Amino acid sequence: MRVSLRLLCSVSLSSLLVAGLGVCAPVHAAQEPAPTPAPAVVVAGGHAPDSFADLAARLLPAVVNVSTTQTVREADSEEDDEDDQLPQMPNFPQGSPFEKFFHDFMNRQTDPNAPPRRMQALGSGFIIDPTGYIVTNNHVIRKADRITVTLQDNTVLSAHAVGHDDRTDLALLKVDSKKPLPFVSFGDSEHHRVGDWVLAIGNPFGLSGTVTAGIISSRGRNIDQGPYDDFIQTDAPINKGNSGGPLFDMDGNVIGVNTAIYSPSGGSVGIGFSIPSNEARNVVEQLRKNGKVSRGWLGVRIQNVTQEIADGLGLSTPTGALVAGVEKGGPADKAGLKTGDVIQSLNGQPVEGKALPRLSAQLPVGTQAKLGLWRHGKVMEVPITIGALPEVQEEAPAKPASPPKSPASVSFADFGFTVGPLDGAGRSKYNLPTSLKGVLVTSVKPDGTAADRGLKEGDVITEVQQAEVATPAALRQRIDAARKAKKRSVLLLVHDADGLRWIPFPLSAEDAP
Repeated sequence: MRVSLRLLCSVSLSSLLVAGLGVCAPVHAAQEPAPTPAPAVVVAGGHAPDSFADLAARLLPAVVNVSTTQTVREADSEEDDEDDQLPQMPNFPQGSPFEKFFHDFMNRQTDPNAPPRRMQALGSGFIIDPTGYIVTNNHVIRKADRITVTLQDNTVLSAHAVGHDDRTDLALLKVDSKKPLPFVSFGDSEHHRVGDWVLAIGNPFGLSGTVTAGIISSRGRNIDQGPYDDFIQTDAPINKGNSGGPLFDMDGNVIGVNTAIYSPSGGSVGIGFSIPSNEARNVVEQLRKNGKVSRGWLGVRIQNVTQEIADGLGLSTPTGALVAGVEKGGPADKAGLKTGDVIQSLNGQPVEGKALPRLSAQLPVGTQAKLGLWRHGKVMEVPITIGALPEVQEEAPAKPASPPKSPASVSFADFGFTVGPLDGAGRSKYNLPTSLKGVLVTSVKPDGTAADRGLKEGDVITEVQQAEVATPAALRQRIDAARKAKKRSVLLLVHDADGLRWIPFPLSAEDAP
């Protein structure tokens, strides 16, 4: 049975209910009681609530049903996830009228010349202002031709999108109403802890005004949905159609926006994820003011510091964010950061690799921040002016260079890869820019250490132990030097299709996989 990550939007085509979007993942265990008495636990009101009825009655009017209509063409359907595909035709007796009916129906859906289809999707949202501003998920209203909002009293209002943010999957809608609308406010998501009670309200499978309760199961979850993942995990039951709905604390404040679930079947198994209100509030304010989101940017490519990377660098503890690349002309470049630096703090706060993009994105563009760096055994503080996150631009194809005279290939049998000179033929074959310098990986053994670490044919090794290499012989010398220095691992800076990243290779046999 496949466990998948699902965005919580219910989609229907005619009378067919089609599932949401997918990805993969796992789960966890329990803990022995401490031998010494634990401190007293303080819950809202000093005890678990006897009922959520009064709180639910107060909050329900501010939660809405978001319905969208979209025109779908056959060419667009190729972009849909496998969970969104139409069902297989049932097996009917040959020649029966049912067989002909379903055969004709399925052919109409898959015919490339078929006319565009109308598809409806349902999600949730919540009003944050009496004038009609509504927060929901971007995937609920994405590509919608028409958006309607249904209030708890069954009032139906037309809505338009004020703005959306793909990176956090948030969107802001606006409806016009003749009277002030009931609304709710964002709370402080950082104030709440694992084990606190929460209430979720939404429209699972179109069942409007559904209230469920649970606790905060975990904080700071990274589910690989985007660069700024910091989800609240909850066991409050949420399902498809809950997307964009609010997660409340016991004071009735919104502390999360329900966005995704882990599920083997599409239904709730008690593992749901919400965007924290402290992140959502900033995005929503920018959407309301500007219609788009501006984020702070350091201009570095980073990765987490593992124990192997720490050993290769000579770092005492595996903490911080390792700089794998510096954007030319970007804030980090202007501040003097270098590949191989380890960013250990931002404005005095310790940081890890996975958290640095999110924390830097929250900083106002143009302000000055302080980075705590570790560089070649020295700790330093570097001031940096925060830039604006640029739009993604495709690199122009490079002109093939004339092949230079270079030494022959070198095989690293213990690692399972072979390298050769980065010449014109190699640049042309793997579409590598002329500005890139290093050593070309010409082959990788399928069952070797290099393949296990993700090294591929066509990758380029640009540095070893933070020193540039331009020839296969220089690469051999650097690795041999690391062995003579009795290092446990050697760090290679590798340029691949996704950019630069550091790959540690064990130098002792017992460390190899």
